[in-house]
Amino acid sequence: MTNPAAAETRREVMTKKQNTEGSAELSDATAKAGSIWTELGPTLAFIGIYNVMLRFPEGEGLFTKDTALYWATGVLIVFTAFVIIQKLIRGERIPPFLIVSSALIGAFGTAGILLQSKLFLFIKPTIINLLYAGVIFGGLAVGRNIWKMLFHTVFDLPDHAWKTLAIRWGLYFVAMAAWNEFLWRNFSEATWANWKLGNIVIGVVFALANTPYTLKHMRKPEEADT
Repeated sequence: MTNPAAAETRREVMTKKQNTEGSAELSDATAKAGSIWTELGPTLAFIGIYNVMLRFPEGEGLFTKDTALYWATGVLIVFTAFVIIQKLIRGERIPPFLIVSSALIGAFGTAGILLQSKLFLFIKPTIINLLYAGVIFGGLAVGRNIWKMLFHTVFDLPDHAWKTLAIRWGLYFVAMAAWNEFLWRNFSEATWANWKLGNIVIGVVFALANTPYTLKHMRKPEEADT
């Protein structure tokens, strides 16, 4: 016969385990949500400061409508640096793409502000996206899949799937570079600046569009590498 006391104890243990796992999942979800907002922070700060500065009158001086893009860029640089410092303090791994983009944001942004040239600010996203694409396609050309090197600890995929994803993302970065050039050359500065949030949405949608392909090719732990 089953010991009622033992059965009750097992139920209590299972309940505590489920509660612990649930708390861990909730904590993990909260951390991920916080991470997303941390990444969005610099862009939102850029857009916010830019639109606030547009309310100032035109003319010469530090606080005018004409200096809106420079102020917004300065805030973007500061907030981007803050994100990296925060990750370092927490002991989190900093993605290589974030390091590269942050360096370019700092370099081109600072150059644009010091030289008072908006051209540096307009072409910055183009340079960043083309650099990403160049790294991906350059790696494939020499037999090194950068995309696999960056994300192999997250997903276990066969080589042909990694190659497909690398090509897709490489083309995505090329398309985003072309889109940035089209945007700043054919639309107003305000449209270009505020569309930064739209670019993030495009990136999220593209990542979600590739999720079914990734899940389809994910291998089980017991499967051998191919």
